Amino acid sequence: MQYEDRVDALVAPKGALEMLSQNEIARLSEESGSLYDLFHRCALAILNCGSDSDDPEAVMEEFKDFDIQVIQQERGVKLQLKNAPSSAFVDGKMISSVREMLFSVLRDIIFTEHEYNLASGLENASSEKLTNVVFELLRNAEVFRRIQSPDMIVCWGGHSIARHEYDYTKKVGHELGLRELNICTGCGPGAMKGPMKGAAIAHAKQRIKDGVYLGLTEPGIIAAESPNPIVNQLVIMPDIEKRLEAFVRAGHGIVVFPGGAGTAEEILYILGILLHPKNADVPFPLVFTGPTESADYFEQIHAFIGDVLGAEAQSKYRIIIEDEVEVARVMKQGMEDVLQYRKAHQDAFYYNWKLHIPEEFQHPFEPTHEKVRELNLHFGQETHLLAADLRRAFSSIVAGNVKAQGVAYIKEFGPFEIHGDKDLLAKLDSLLQAFVHQQRMKLPGSAYVPCYRVVTE
Repeated sequence: MQYEDRVDALVAPKGALEMLSQNEIARLSEESGSLYDLFHRCALAILNCGSDSDDPEAVMEEFKDFDIQVIQQERGVKLQLKNAPSSAFVDGKMISSVREMLFSVLRDIIFTEHEYNLASGLENASSEKLTNVVFELLRNAEVFRRIQSPDMIVCWGGHSIARHEYDYTKKVGHELGLRELNICTGCGPGAMKGPMKGAAIAHAKQRIKDGVYLGLTEPGIIAAESPNPIVNQLVIMPDIEKRLEAFVRAGHGIVVFPGGAGTAEEILYILGILLHPKNADVPFPLVFTGPTESADYFEQIHAFIGDVLGAEAQSKYRIIIEDEVEVARVMKQGMEDVLQYRKAHQDAFYYNWKLHIPEEFQHPFEPTHEKVRELNLHFGQETHLLAADLRRAFSSIVAGNVKAQGVAYIKEFGPFEIHGDKDLLAKLDSLLQAFVHQQRMKLPGSAYVPCYRVVTE
């Protein structure tokens, strides 16, 4: 069936990935195969960029007649699209940024499948091996640049934020861009789009023609957070753990805006790493920031971190409220500290090899009801290990909220049950309830049904 808001098209790559092997094409064309399903879901997310939905099942249902096939021709490959979202086209021609991202998906999926057997090949891999895998994935996507000074600022925050928070992210991005800094985000809407938009305007003012707006995502979340059109480098990492490692290996500093469970997961990830004794002297500027109306949000986060991880964890970041200029100045100064450290330790500017990431933060964690119940959420262990399992708890909630597999688990078996120390869980439950009350779990206006239950009795 052909809809008025659907488009059929034959799309060619632009300067990259023009050749595939017969075997690769065959595997991508097996509609019952997992590789085709992965490519189909990611491609639809790219083509549906700009959508307000964060429900992957709803997107798949709306575009259930969408189809994509790889066509081998004499001069290379093309993609045959049927019933694709019309928002990806202008007057019947695909928007350039969408076409670039569509073939980025194909590139990353093929490379990951060809190079690594992720289902079992890396199951027992060492920390060093996993770090090299992340490096190879980023190198294959041509992320690395020859730079004279560190300049990549990672911006984290929610896809579901209020308008005044979104406007503030643009202001911060603008100030970062004026200081000739580049932006890396999770590539979706909200706090992932605002900094890129602000930086793009600032780069234009500074006559910077090669500004970088790097988007890092993964298959489980891309359907709920379709890439925003400002992204000019898109990389599909195979899982959330490698995506998180890519952020801290390729980035030189992090700015955190308001968000929900996903942002809390990211905060716990970077704090767990920075709390490891081997990283005590590694400079990594970290700022939490938002407009005046978001001050209470960061007070809650700060209190939770202090209560659960302690004062040392609180010392790893600064909270700056309603001062985008100060945020940018802190980041710019932080780049100088990173520069001097990298020079002194002969570390690359483009990849943070010296940062130690424990295996607890690297191996994929698939949230199942059994694994969530087994999380060690108790005091009396090394702080970075507690942060690792707290990160997994929030990752489970993200999965239950928006990831197709997690949503399926919740439908079949009910909410995840989070067990642990009574006092710790009480503080966790209080923070999660605040997220729900502030509508940070889903897009505003949609009712939130919790995918978790904190067991405190």
